[in-house]
Amino acid sequence: MRRRICGRVHSCARDGVILCLLSGSVGLLLLLLATDPAAAVPAFAVQTGQPCQTCHIGAFGPQLTPFGRQFKMNGYTLRAGDTFTPPVSGMAIASFVHTQKDQPEPPAPGTHRNDNTALDEAAVFLAGGYGHVGGFAEITYEGLDHKWTWDNLDVRAVDHANLLGHDVLLGLSLNNSPTVQDVWATLPAWGFPFTDSDLMPGPDAATLISDALAQNVLGLNAYAWWDDHLYTEAGLYRSLSADFLKNVGVDPEETNDLDGAAPYLRAAWQQNYGDQNVEFGAFALFADFFPGRDRSTGKTDHFTDLGLDASYQFTGTGEHIFTLNSRYIHEIQTLDATQALGGTLSRDLNLNEININASYYYKNTYGVSAGAFGVWGDGDPLLYADSRTFSPDSQGFILQADVTPFGGDNPPLGTRVNVRVGLQYVVFTKFNGASSNFDGLGHNASDNNTLRLFLWTAF
Repeated sequence: MRRRICGRVHSCARDGVILCLLSGSVGLLLLLLATDPAAAVPAFAVQTGQPCQTCHIGAFGPQLTPFGRQFKMNGYTLRAGDTFTPPVSGMAIASFVHTQKDQPEPPAPGTHRNDNTALDEAAVFLAGGYGHVGGFAEITYEGLDHKWTWDNLDVRAVDHANLLGHDVLLGLSLNNSPTVQDVWATLPAWGFPFTDSDLMPGPDAATLISDALAQNVLGLNAYAWWDDHLYTEAGLYRSLSADFLKNVGVDPEETNDLDGAAPYLRAAWQQNYGDQNVEFGAFALFADFFPGRDRSTGKTDHFTDLGLDASYQFTGTGEHIFTLNSRYIHEIQTLDATQALGGTLSRDLNLNEININASYYYKNTYGVSAGAFGVWGDGDPLLYADSRTFSPDSQGFILQADVTPFGGDNPPLGTRVNVRVGLQYVVFTKFNGASSNFDGLGHNASDNNTLRLFLWTAF
């Protein structure tokens, strides 16, 4: 998950600013915690006095209902009362993973080439809001790497205004991963599949915005929600220094180095029709970086990610719930630095990504989901040397069935405890450039077909 950072030039001064921002933001949450009960920061379910199904499709995250999207955009500040409740939450995910054929190498130290069971992750959250300020900070134990690391961060300040005769919600989000602040289940941070495991094989190629900056940058985004219909957002992301990343459990060697700030833009239109709603949007990320944090060439790679997304939800009376989510990303790569370092023959390449999925839930308890995905683009014999066809192309689909027994009204274990048990099946029709013998060693795309049984609990 963790991939990019800013170089060591003026790192002490930059780290001072970053630490001030982080300590100020998290400290503000802690300050709310430390004051009288009227200013407490509880976990979200207890804070709002609502069952999980009020905010989440299928009574479990991360896919949000219209109510859940409003709660997030309003800075996580909605409260059911002023009584103090504990602000700390936890989460854990465990998996059993079986691939159609044994993987060439074990997916992690201490695991087998097939039939692995592991704790994927366990996380602790500080989460809540009061007045005009709210957010969450997540610290995660990575079960396969056996280490603690910082994870998603989203701290917000919000207010309402009347601009040009329009009711506008204005907000700022300090976060550490582009798209983690988004409220629709279309963009990469919260997109389908909503859970996976590092035990599972996956394609080599992915767009920059799909995960490469997660937890190794810090961004400040300003957004406006106009008349509950039009959403606009603009932000800038900067890399974090190697020393800072080491201190928060991220390996700097798995990151690159943004040259200056990377702009992020987002716009979306949402329309509600009673028990259903639709959304159409666009987003963009522009980044210049030194690959592998190597500044020796004096050159950078430039990435432009341009995307479109759309979603549809039918919530009805809560008995039958349907969702449809989609996104398309076109990435333009200008690889001056990688070419100078001997990593690619071609300077100019393109990469595309598509993700479409649908789900059905009965009474927010029993669910089935299906999704199709694809990555394709220009080939290169150096950049994609592990592919027999020198191509980034991969495609397939995902099927999932799950049950969430404790997310409805009057849950037997209380509003803090929720559990989802699910079964996933991932099918690859093309993997790293080909359907058959994709690596020149006789391995086929279908060898990576994966069956996963998972247990996901939140408390």
